[in-house]
Parts: sequence; structure tokens; C-alpha cells
Amino acid sequence: PAFHRIFRKGQVLYGSRRTYLKKVAIADFDGITANTTFVCETKDQNLFMQELLPFLMLTDSFTEHSILESKGSTNPYINWPDIAKYEFPLPPLDEQKRISQILWTADEAFNQHQQSSKNLMSVKRTLLNRLTVRGIEQHTNKHTRLGRIPSHWGLAKVEDVTSICQYGLTIPLNESGQYPILRMMNYDDGRIIANDLKYVDLIDTDFKSFKVHKGDILFNRTNSADLVGKVGIFELEGDYVFASYLVRLRADRNQILPDYLNYYLNSDLGQRRLLAYATPGVSQTNISAGNLKKVLVPLPPMDEQKQIVDILNNVELRKHLQRDHVAEAKKCLRALMNNLVRTTRDE
Repeated sequence: PAFHRIFRKGQVLYGSRRTYLKKVAIADFDGITANTTFVCETKDQNLFMQELLPFLMLTDSFTEHSILESKGSTNPYINWPDIAKYEFPLPPLDEQKRISQILWTADEAFNQHQQSSKNLMSVKRTLLNRLTVRGIEQHTNKHTRLGRIPSHWGLAKVEDVTSICQYGLTIPLNESGQYPILRMMNYDDGRIIANDLKYVDLIDTDFKSFKVHKGDILFNRTNSADLVGKVGIFELEGDYVFASYLVRLRADRNQILPDYLNYYLNSDLGQRRLLAYATPGVSQTNISAGNLKKVLVPLPPMDEQKQIVDILNNVELRKHLQRDHVAEAKKCLRALMNNLVRTTRDE
């Protein structure tokens, strides 16, 4: 068809729209792509190695060129003639081979770190689902409204194990102000993060009423169907408040550990129990604070909760360390691409 392109295994695919996203990939199968993707291959392997082409197209210099030459504002795109005129230094073939070997080694290291990070996420999810419902050791079980849980565990509702269940602030948000306000985009795998913050100005009494304390759990009560029900525990330093579409839970620490409650509400079972109360709207789904209070929670003895939390916190720590390794490997690969592919020009 006129508006599609055939590609072969080993060719490089380049997304021609929003080129700042650096959409570059090597095809590992034959196929057909839409005309918004360019199919690229070097003319002569004895002049420029195909193995270096994707790295060249991922350099900052190439991306700057593609952004500068792009047309349109809302959905910018670049034409092939504008890509084709990009100039770059061309090292001798033996130097290209050495550069290629270094870059592919760095790329493999980056991919291994990424895979390790995915494996840790999988381990965490498996442990999260098992430990918060079945416990650490083998126990006799009992049937409950929540399903089978260890016979020595209790069963409670969220309202039984929390001292606060509170809607957030309804107030205009600003780019600057006294206090950062947490919103639905401040979740990251069960944790609250200081990401893309907005700010509000408050009188002292309002600030005291809506200040988030360490160990508070924030529940995303309204959003699209695939995002509603997100839960995260707050452990940040500093003064924060929270927006109206979040609900703040504060665990009764005499009965339940905040970390354990947060882990359970993030488990598959906890999420199913939450979403059972979701009511769809025209564009958003909602779970009220009243229904949130009704969600059933398995309640191990306090010492067992501590053991479960210790195990999951250890995996969480390893996950964050591995995430740092991924970021460093990506940074290293980018630096190598930008330096090695354009060394000749810099000289």
C-alpha cells in the first residue's frame, strides 16, 4: 500500500513524529510499518557500519537536528530529505568497529540492568500478594469473607484499623506558593513521590488540618478506570498537603502498621476489593471514602506484620538500588554515544 513501508530484520526504524522522544529501534523480524516510521539502512557496510546507525540516530546532536528541522506545532514531524542532509564525522572502518563494540557492550549492560529491575519488580509483586494474605510460614487456614487466610489472623475493615479517613483540599493550584500539594500523579509503585508539584497558599489552621505526616496513606479516589484506586505511603521530608481527589488514611498503629496496610491495599487482592466499590462516571470512575472504609483487611499479629514489612521493605530497597543502576547505565550509554560517535568532529 502507498502509505505503508516494508521493513526487514536488522533495519533501523525511526519515528518521524515528535522526534524529541528518540523513537529508534532495530527490527528483529520482517514486517510492515506506517509511513510515520522511516525504514533506514546504510548503503555500504564498508563505508558506514549498519551497527552504528541506531547509535548515531540516538545522539543528542542528531536529535537536535531532527527537532530543528521538524514541521508543525501540535504534532511536529520531520521529512526524510531533512534527515538525509544531517552531516556527521565518519571515522575509518576499523575505528567504527571498535566504537561499535564499545557501544553494543554498554547497551547490553544497560539491558541487563533493566532486566534485573523487571525481575525485582516481579519478585516484589509475588511476595506482596503472598505475604499480605498467607503470611510467611505454612499455617492452617480458615474461610472468611475475604477468602482463606491463616487461622490465627483477624479480619477487619479499613475503618476499624484507621484513625483518619479524610478528603483533601479543594483549592486552586499554582506554580509556586507556600506548600506543595500532592496529586494523582505523585504515585510510584506504592510510594508518594515529589513529582510535577503544584503549590497552594493556606492559613495556619487549614495547613494543620491537611498536612501530610510520615506514614499517612494517600488513596486516589477518582480518576480514569485504569488509574483509580492507586495507593501510596508518604515518607517524604518537608511540609506537604493533598488535593481533593485523594483520601488520606492514617493507620491505628496499635492494630496495624502503616507499611503493612499500604502493601495490602497495593496487592492484587487489596486492589480487587477496592475496585469492587468503583462507580463509573461519564469520564471518570470514583470510589468514595465511605466505601473505602468498608474494604476488608487481613490482620496478622503485630510481630508477624513487622516480619512481613521487613521482607517487603528489603525488596523495595533493592528495587530502588537497581533502579539507580539502570539510570547510571543509561547515562553512561548516552555519554558514550555522544562522545564516541562524534569524536572526530570534536577533534
